[in-house]
Amino acid sequence: MAGHSAWANIQHRKGRQDAKKGKIATRLIREITVAAKMGGSSLEGNPRLRLAVDKGYGANITKDTIERAIKRGAGETGGADYQEVRYEGYGINGAAVMVDCLTDNHTRTVAEVRHAFSKNGGNMGTDGSVAFLFKHCGTLLFAPGTNEDALMEAALDAGAQDVTTNEDGSIEVITGPYDFVAVKESLIKAGFPSEHGEVTMKAQNEVAFSGEDAVKMQKLLDALEALDDVQDVFTSATMDQ
Repeated sequence: MAGHSAWANIQHRKGRQDAKKGKIATRLIREITVAAKMGGSSLEGNPRLRLAVDKGYGANITKDTIERAIKRGAGETGGADYQEVRYEGYGINGAAVMVDCLTDNHTRTVAEVRHAFSKNGGNMGTDGSVAFLFKHCGTLLFAPGTNEDALMEAALDAGAQDVTTNEDGSIEVITGPYDFVAVKESLIKAGFPSEHGEVTMKAQNEVAFSGEDAVKMQKLLDALEALDDVQDVFTSATMDQ
């Protein structure tokens, strides 16, 4: 969320996510299952699973629930066979949008995603139409007033890729997607717990929205996020709050 309003935007998005905790928990359990299916049940040997489990504990999902999801993904118990699929498109004023899904029915999912785009002023694009505008990475956001020099030294020592200061004074640490957990834990030990952290598809160039356009763009994002098969929605749009 780098930019002039990174801090306000992340607080706004956290508030919206807090209102949807039940759905977020369901999506995290699904991600844990798929990560175990694709890379095995070992946290040490499967960085995607380690990240998913870390996010699960962060969302207060119980250990028993997480362990059942891992066993289900590893084939030890039955369950739906979810597949990964990504859809790309454009929102209001051409803002880039990527929609990551886990589905057991591609026909249903693509129809629902296309309908959400078209009903709310957007358009689905072809594969690769906007993906090049995003970078897969981890981000850790620190409040304005954090000691920049000390944080930068600790972050680079921990293996972070970059440290940037936004116009609002917040500081963002960028990591590789599967280095995220290790860097976060190292920074906590160094006395720098982040205010927010996630592995995301980070827009390389953001587009600021305000007024009626911001309302329309948020409506489109909400419609996509409400779909049962959708795991994550990424966009180059930022909303002035």
